[in-house]
Amino acid sequence: RGGGLRAVEPAGEAIDVGNSGTLMRLLPGWLAGQEGDDSSWTLDGDESIRRRPVDRIAEPLGMMGARVEAREGRFPPFTVHGARLHALDYELPVASAQVKSCVLIAGLLAHGEVAVTEPTPSRDHTERLLARAGVGIERRGPRVAVTNVDELELDHVTVPGDLSSAAFLLAAGVLVPGSRLLLHNVGVNWTRAGFIRVLQRMGAVVLGDLEPPPAGPDIRTEEPVSDLDLRAGPLVGTVVEPGEVPLTIDELPLVALLGCFAEGETVVHGAAELRLKESDRIAAVVEGLRGLGAEIEATEDGFAVTGTGGLEGGAIDSGGDHRLAMLGAVAGLASRLGVTVEGMDAAAVSYPLFLEHIGTLA
Repeated sequence: RGGGLRAVEPAGEAIDVGNSGTLMRLLPGWLAGQEGDDSSWTLDGDESIRRRPVDRIAEPLGMMGARVEAREGRFPPFTVHGARLHALDYELPVASAQVKSCVLIAGLLAHGEVAVTEPTPSRDHTERLLARAGVGIERRGPRVAVTNVDELELDHVTVPGDLSSAAFLLAAGVLVPGSRLLLHNVGVNWTRAGFIRVLQRMGAVVLGDLEPPPAGPDIRTEEPVSDLDLRAGPLVGTVVEPGEVPLTIDELPLVALLGCFAEGETVVHGAAELRLKESDRIAAVVEGLRGLGAEIEATEDGFAVTGTGGLEGGAIDSGGDHRLAMLGAVAGLASRLGVTVEGMDAAAVSYPLFLEHIGTLA
């Protein structure tokens, strides 16, 4: 049971976020607004977390009055020194749901309105949850603003099935000939369902009650859920434009894999954010798929894949990145010779039952 927005104990040892980039970016927003003599906390994580920069949250938190000290100025471990936070109207240089959420959470404790303007829409789970908890939150176009609150009012939360995890099953269902796949109770928030729209554009048959984009400024409070019915079929190449990237960011490695089996070229633009994930996912995906026989080239902010009708197979190293591990497993199901995945245990970071579930499609 929670004790309130300011019910946080001084930390002795560093807070270990493990492999969670989301926790690494969201928790500092809350800690930054804690006032008092013992209001400093150090956050650390695993090897991959220590390679992920935190300067993009340090900047807005610093502008609000907090102080963030990081290794080499931008990497974990880093220390958040809480302070009395003041108002802020911040423009994100790059669309990021995690950075946006960090600032909005800090805004719950700030003295004055805190607003974030995005260059393009990103996932809005935080805004929905805050609105449901009684927070004064308002959206005007690309700008979303919150005002401080004394407490949050939230009785229960139902978390739907994670579409970013389901995406690997959907991709496998598309690529394994003769498949028909039915997934129950998957979250289909329109800001998270970009991968489904890309799949449909490439020719896959995916049936479900998908949420449409909002027609007005009101912030929705519910997370829509739908069953997804998918059938395998031929694919054609597509282009993922920069405006789609924040809504498809975690599934873009799968788009590269699907492109290997599609007719024509598949190109992703505006995805430089992938270089700041658990690994440099642009480099890792290109190297990994090329080793399996793909015709794929890296660009500064994405990749280009020429479909060859399939993959030969081979070996791929996850490098400890959970999504690359699952990518390799899906590639193995559809390749001619199969794929050996080094570091398959990394999949448990986000999907502990992945191998059990994907095995039903083999």
